[in-house]
Amino acid sequence: MIFILPLIAVALLMLPFVPIFAGKRTGKKMRFSFVFNLCAFAGICVLFVALPSMGAFAAETAEEVVPAAGGIAEAFKYLGAGLSVGLASLGGGIAVAGATPAAIGAVSEDPKNFGKSLIFVALGEGFAIYGILIAMMILNA
Repeated sequence: MIFILPLIAVALLMLPFVPIFAGKRTGKKMRFSFVFNLCAFAGICVLFVALPSMGAFAAETAEEVVPAAGGIAEAFKYLGAGLSVGLASLGGGIAVAGATPAAIGAVSEDPKNFGKSLIFVALGEGFAIYGILIAMMILNA
C-alpha cells in the first residue's frame, strides 16, 4: 500500500501530458491540460497531508511506531532548503532566458559588447548560486 500510493500520484500527475505528447492537443486545450495538472498536483499534496493526519496510515502495533528524528522543525528545515534552491534556480533560469538572446544579438551586431553582455548573463546565473548558499546555511543551522 505504501508503494502503490506514490505510483498512483505520479500516474495522475502525468496523465494530462499523454495527449500533449501524442500531438492531439495544442493551444487552448494544452493550457487546460497544464491547469488540470497543477490542480491535480495541489489535490494530491492536500491528500498526502490530510490522510496521515486522519490516521489513514496508522501503525498496526506499538513496536512499529518510531519517533521522528528531528520533528517538524527538521522537516521545515529541509522544506526551506529545497524551496530556496528550487525557486532561486527558477528565477535564475528566467533571468538567463531573457538576457542570453539579447546578449547574443548585441554581440552579433558589435563584438565589443561581449564583456558587457556577459556580465548580465552571469548576474542571472548568480541567483541560483545564492539559493544554494542559503540552503547550505539553513541545513547547517
